[in-house]
Amino acid sequence: MTPFRALTFDCYGTLIDWETGILSTLRPWAMRSRVDAPDDALLAAFARSESVEERADPGANYRDVLRRVMTRLGAELGGIVTDADREALACGVGRWPAFPDSADALRRLKSRFRLVITSNVDRASFIGSAFQLGDPFDAVITAEDVGSYKPALGHFVRAEALMRERGWITERSEWLHVAQSLYHDHVPAKALGLRTAWIDRRSGRGGGATPEASGVSPDIACRTLAELADRLGC
Repeated sequence: MTPFRALTFDCYGTLIDWETGILSTLRPWAMRSRVDAPDDALLAAFARSESVEERADPGANYRDVLRRVMTRLGAELGGIVTDADREALACGVGRWPAFPDSADALRRLKSRFRLVITSNVDRASFIGSAFQLGDPFDAVITAEDVGSYKPALGHFVRAEALMRERGWITERSEWLHVAQSLYHDHVPAKALGLRTAWIDRRSGRGGGATPEASGVSPDIACRTLAELADRLGC
């Protein structure tokens, strides 16, 4: 039996395969611009640029963040960036594919838990992702709603207030945060004393489209969301 009553989720990297989505824009751009960088280098450059932009302007809409990220990538990697390139990255979020197990695992988890999204995107971008995932969520909290980007604590503060107000939890021990990114999610969640489940979609390789983080120990570690559903008895 699990003590949890509600699960909060990061979305991109956890439920949605954002690295495939990001590369669907960056790889063709790199080829056109003759940028000699493998996929992992493109993703690492994205991670650096995104974190800088989110810290610099935490109230910015995520689409504007991605436009600026694209400009930074051009400057860092030596490629020409057009307005069309910026729009391709900024407006592609809703088309980034879901991981194959996500929708079914969420359906299973929905049978036992309240499900809440806490995501570093904007509301409009999330619509397409929610559709791909079967839209099983009881609440959605985005960076647009809280005016900050994780690893800032705004998403977690808003989620706790909402879940307590609606009677979904009475104690933090009833709340499990589920995420792929140690940097964006597990570090701040652990700072609040939450229990966390790490969905290690990169299978121990680290890096990718999220900055590195160390010194944090998730309570549960799984390779897929389906594995987490199994472990929680769903």
